[in-house]
Amino acid sequence: MAHDRRKPLLRALAGETLPRPPWWLMRQAGRYLPEYREVRGRARDFVELCLTPALAAEITLQPVRRYHMDAAILFSDILLVPYALGQKLEFREGEGPVFEPIEDRTGMARLAPANLMSRLEPVLDTVARVAAALDPDTALIGFAGSPWTVAAYMVEGGGSRDFRRVKGWAYRDPDGFAALIDVLVDATTAFLIAQVEAGAEIVQLFDSWAGLLPQAAFERWVVAPTQRIVARLREYHSGVPIIGFPRGAGLFYEPYVAETGIDGIGIDSMVPPGFARERFDPRVAVQGNLDPVLLVVGGSPLAAAVAELRREFRGRSYIFNLGHGVLPETPPENVGQLARLLAEPV
Repeated sequence: MAHDRRKPLLRALAGETLPRPPWWLMRQAGRYLPEYREVRGRARDFVELCLTPALAAEITLQPVRRYHMDAAILFSDILLVPYALGQKLEFREGEGPVFEPIEDRTGMARLAPANLMSRLEPVLDTVARVAAALDPDTALIGFAGSPWTVAAYMVEGGGSRDFRRVKGWAYRDPDGFAALIDVLVDATTAFLIAQVEAGAEIVQLFDSWAGLLPQAAFERWVVAPTQRIVARLREYHSGVPIIGFPRGAGLFYEPYVAETGIDGIGIDSMVPPGFARERFDPRVAVQGNLDPVLLVVGGSPLAAAVAELRREFRGRSYIFNLGHGVLPETPPENVGQLARLLAEPV
């Protein structure tokens, strides 16, 4: 499909340095907005909310209407892929996602990859609805979880303190664990290709638990699957930019940028801007990395931090974002303050 290179976010991801950085926020649609809470009340649970296109499209558009970000990001969840593969999933209040865990090759027999795309059809309907509703300067970002992070939830049965089950399987039976990663590489690629065909112009891979792994495991379970997804996506849609976000990767950010083939790199709040500016390939746009708590605080601390980030990344392709998602207690007026700050010249 044709992509409008005049959109600021697409220009930054093509390597341009813009006088005002394009911006969007991870979790920009969500619990901090009263209009989100109103729509959320119309669905029985979170899975139903994500799989009801009229509601998910409305939630995707809410922050863009309010703050005029340079992109809308699809309202969905990275755990819809294992759900669509047939793993039982529920979101429990105060507990988050809960799966029936898959701990070995035997557990993988419960997965049904053949049903994946039919179960994700409502998400693609949401993408098409949002694409039709956005104004000509606003890009639409599709996304998926990266295989390692999605596998971590699938094996642990939800969140975890130490992720010993998933790491244990990966160390103890790497070939068996590789079979799960292969299923997720295929599913993730198919889902992202379908999102692009439905109207997404950019895709982001969220690898929220990339920071759990030592070097050799990081190369095998984070870098290599990402390389495969990027290469395959390029075969189908060569012009679609891909942003990688390996949260917590620390010193491994550098090889991730160099080896995966991504167009943009999302950096968490612990990555020093100078390290990103000096060590990452200048053809790769940097995205990030304001501490989300500064957006909760607002006022002069927020203004100072935003000005500093803009100074640090002046002269290279840069997308303003947070180092992680918007926190639910963020006052909506502070996001308004951020929008005004980013509209000003440095």
